[in-house]
Amino acid sequence: MRKILVLAAVAAGIAGSAQAADITGAGATFPFPIYSKWAEAYQKEAGVGLNYQSIGSGGGIRQIKAKTVAFGATDAPLKGEELSKDGLIQFPTVMGGVVPAVNIAGIEPGKLKLSGEIVAGIYLGEIKKWNDPKIVALNGDLKLPDANINPVYRSDGSGTTFVFTDYLSKVSAEWKTKIGNNTAVQWPVGIGGKGNEGVSASVKQVANSIGYVEYAYAKQNKLSYALVKNADGNFPMPTIEAFQAAAANADWKEQPGFGISLNNQKGKDAWPITSATFILVHAKPESPADVQAALKFFDWAYKSGDKLASDLDYVPLPANVKDEVRAAWKGVTDNSGKPIF
Repeated sequence: MRKILVLAAVAAGIAGSAQAADITGAGATFPFPIYSKWAEAYQKEAGVGLNYQSIGSGGGIRQIKAKTVAFGATDAPLKGEELSKDGLIQFPTVMGGVVPAVNIAGIEPGKLKLSGEIVAGIYLGEIKKWNDPKIVALNGDLKLPDANINPVYRSDGSGTTFVFTDYLSKVSAEWKTKIGNNTAVQWPVGIGGKGNEGVSASVKQVANSIGYVEYAYAKQNKLSYALVKNADGNFPMPTIEAFQAAAANADWKEQPGFGISLNNQKGKDAWPITSATFILVHAKPESPADVQAALKFFDWAYKSGDKLASDLDYVPLPANVKDEVRAAWKGVTDNSGKPIF
């Protein structure tokens, strides 16, 4: 948690510095560490600050629709009809992976193996013990405790929940039928935590727990995590290369606003729970200058922020996708219909 708090302090420091926070945004906690790093570097280079509220994707969507921020951020991409109805432009910034973080005595990161069906069974309340035969069958070399599993989930409207439940819906027909996928669902079992930060903290504090968090949070908080069997039957480590492998064959134009799913993609090295994270801006903003400043910030991030993203275990977008995003920005216009970027 310390590193996340430091990043939060940096972001707050930018907002409160002599140079006013010219850009306002709110939403997903998934990309908060990288947006904070970009904000720090951009403020030094361009003299423009960023005030980003890490309040969850649901909050980000509400705030951009209410026009209280220059941009909203969500890990759950909006569908084309909703974008059109609310006059929004959507584009991705970076990609990352979601991992099952676990707190089991003696289990080091990447040693426990799980399948999607097992993870779904845990969150359905059907697999209750860590030494359940289904888990033991995948982990014969591990000493698993005869202890109750304590699932942790996001209590707020969350793009990470959308990504996680989208994955579970792809690998478990029972999950798809009973629970489905959304930014918030009715969890059969478990305890809630607010934000990736809250889930990370709960997993760290509660023995024999499991939660789902963006990989950067697991790494920064020194959480143990499980490997998950991918569509090819392998157990890759959650690495930038594994996240890139999941996106290798993606068609970003398949859905309006680049809103594709990267979950459970084929590929021997593909991490099975992978997602892009997205930005929302109004196509005809009330304050074109504010949105123009936001687009300049993300253009700078595309040009100069890839290493910072990789250092935090996010995956930069391919160059051709960045070009497609910049082309989409031409749809953001001022009151006269002139593109602002």
